[in-house]
Amino acid sequence: MSFSGKYELQSQENFEPFMKAIGLPDEQIQKGKDLKSISEVVQDGNKFKITVTTGSKVLHNEFTIGEECEMEMLTGEKVKAVVQMEGNNRLVANMKGLKSVTELNGDTIINTLTMGDLTYKRISKRI
Repeated sequence: MSFSGKYELQSQENFEPFMKAIGLPDEQIQKGKDLKSISEVVQDGNKFKITVTTGSKVLHNEFTIGEECEMEMLTGEKVKAVVQMEGNNRLVANMKGLKSVTELNGDTIINTLTMGDLTYKRISKRI
């Protein structure tokens, strides 16, 4: 199953408490909570390029399944991570106390970020 495509954020759960927990300033949280977010995924075999555009902020990450890479976090900090594929529709990464699970179901991508007992969920649809 290919992840390639453009996805628009449809809904999110626990945005504010999660962003506070990872250290984003309140001003950025308030600005970001109502912005539409577009994610573009380009998959070439085991290589991925993911670009998330939210307002004027662009987050760009590239990785190869099973290989260590540098990922940019929501805070702008760069951390080392290894992304694994589970089955043919789940990407799982652990970065600095944060677990990211991205699951593709048809035209819907569900991205769940977990830190301790706090979970932030984003649901996006293919456009």
